[in-house]
Amino acid sequence: MEDRFSDEYFMKEALKQAKKALAINETPIGCVIVRDNKIIARGYNRRKVEHCTLGHAEIKAIKKASRTVGDWRLDDCTIYITLEPCQMCAGAIVQARIPRVVIGAMNPKAGCAGSVVNLLENPDFNHQCEVTRGVLQDECSSILTDFFSELRRLLKANSDFD
Repeated sequence: MEDRFSDEYFMKEALKQAKKALAINETPIGCVIVRDNKIIARGYNRRKVEHCTLGHAEIKAIKKASRTVGDWRLDDCTIYITLEPCQMCAGAIVQARIPRVVIGAMNPKAGCAGSVVNLLENPDFNHQCEVTRGVLQDECSSILTDFFSELRRLLKANSDFD
């Protein structure tokens, strides 16, 4: 039986959020924020449906967690994200003072937790995060790979009719 308080357990919960994004044809990225071994916020990508750059999973979850806690500081929380955060989301994580970040898949083209730059562990900032990478990496990667493969297939099929 899986430990209900393990990184794998909470990453599976973040993957459930990614599947919600997939169901509405969004890039399947999901996120949960945990405090005292309890999920206090969930988020998934909603950029397309909201027509807003800020519709990232992490931003959605941070806003919900801040409302739940009643403070902008989330300094006793852990954030679980299926994909390495972009610069906007990494900045929001640092600003929210989240001490621990758990990442599923890395993002070599746009990741800001070590792939392109590392905003989360930058000693020049007033807050750094402890980062755990590669939790359920295969599952987190495959949902994205499958999504983009299907998107490319659909785009090619549509371009064949032009």
